[in-house]
Amino acid sequence: MGFDLNSLLASRAGEGARLWDRYLNPQTAKVLHSVGLDRQWVRADGPYLWDVDGDRYLDWLAGFGVFGVGRNHPVVRQAVKDALDADLADMVKMDTPLLAGLLGEALVARAPYLDRVYLCNSGTEAVETALKFARYATGRPRVLYCSHAYHGLTAGSLSVNGSKDFTEGFGPLLPSTMIPLGDLDALERELAQRDVAALIVEPVQGKGVHVAPPGFLAGALRILHDHGALLICDEVQCGLGRTGRFFGFEHDGIEPDLVSVAKTLSGGVAPIGATLGKEKIFAKVYSNMTRVLVHDTTYSHNNTAAAAGLAALSVLDDEGLIANAAERGQELTDALRAAAARYDFISDVRGRGLMIGIEFGMPRSLRRRARYAPMTLARKGLFTQMIVCDLFARHRILTQTASDHADVLKLLPPLTTTSEDIEWFMTAFCSVMDAISSSSKPVWEFARGLTTRALRTS
Repeated sequence: MGFDLNSLLASRAGEGARLWDRYLNPQTAKVLHSVGLDRQWVRADGPYLWDVDGDRYLDWLAGFGVFGVGRNHPVVRQAVKDALDADLADMVKMDTPLLAGLLGEALVARAPYLDRVYLCNSGTEAVETALKFARYATGRPRVLYCSHAYHGLTAGSLSVNGSKDFTEGFGPLLPSTMIPLGDLDALERELAQRDVAALIVEPVQGKGVHVAPPGFLAGALRILHDHGALLICDEVQCGLGRTGRFFGFEHDGIEPDLVSVAKTLSGGVAPIGATLGKEKIFAKVYSNMTRVLVHDTTYSHNNTAAAAGLAALSVLDDEGLIANAAERGQELTDALRAAAARYDFISDVRGRGLMIGIEFGMPRSLRRRARYAPMTLARKGLFTQMIVCDLFARHRILTQTASDHADVLKLLPPLTTTSEDIEWFMTAFCSVMDAISSSSKPVWEFARGLTTRALRTS
């Protein structure tokens, strides 16, 4: 009698899709089945997943970037076990827990131009914090964001989302205005209205993998400060080593006012996010003792998450993963650009470190255009989804499109990625591109399979 997790997992194995269909989001299982990505996963280690049949997959989705240090890293797991075994008094709330303080210290040590840290549970909460703090510190209501932006899906972060697919039907949202990524003139025009608290920007955007143009972040910081506004850098996906620097904005040599992080900070084990900021901003928000809880959350400062965060930062340092991201990222980018010279379906390869986007476009060859055009007309992005499904079904590699309605394949390998992993991917990718280039068969097979599976789930 009693609760036995292993027995429960064994006795209910294979029921995940049915349970999601009945009790959680009913569309999840349908979508996965319709595109052929439904599998029963039983084990994970580093950059690899194993399904119930014992087949090994290369995971280059990495939980949308959560598994920066790989899955089930032994150092992170041990840190969490140690925290649990220590029987610590957790979330007393009337205390100042040591592990949270140590994590704050470790984060500020990596960004000495920032002074304080707010700990939370997710990337969207870290963004919400930055938005609230910027508005309070400046006394202004409006926030600017960039085209293609994605900062989360809670109400505040949704206000600075660049896609109507996410925002439609959820208004009214916070006062906000979108400007084109890289357009300093547009930024100046909006700031002239004197109601802007901040600009929030991802140095490398998750949706579409667009890199902030050279000089944009530095110019934006200068113009914002000239107008009494702040710069928020959202590093939830591109931060903590993914671009080959600890923060993505370090490539631009700037010092933003507020920075949001999450994903890799979790070690892939315990949900956690953080907002780093300057002393003067935190001093305004927490201006006296009566405001001690003016911005807080119940689960912040919990020992499990703090232990995972400290361990993840240690792994980044001890295993040289940031340098590895830079080196393997360059290796992968070079290989992809060489492939782009061979395959005229590829129109661009962009990104930084191990955050790379491969954009597909209309080929030069009339014969190959006949394979690309029908899928684009049916739905923009369907061509890339075909490549995702082919990589998965034929080569056991998990990837995903960079955004809806866009033909961009996003690669987010763990920072532990090796040259052997890159060879696995490139061999598979070129095989897929060879098949599409030489025959229309893959296109029609994908379309037929998609239709058949969709009909079964309807």
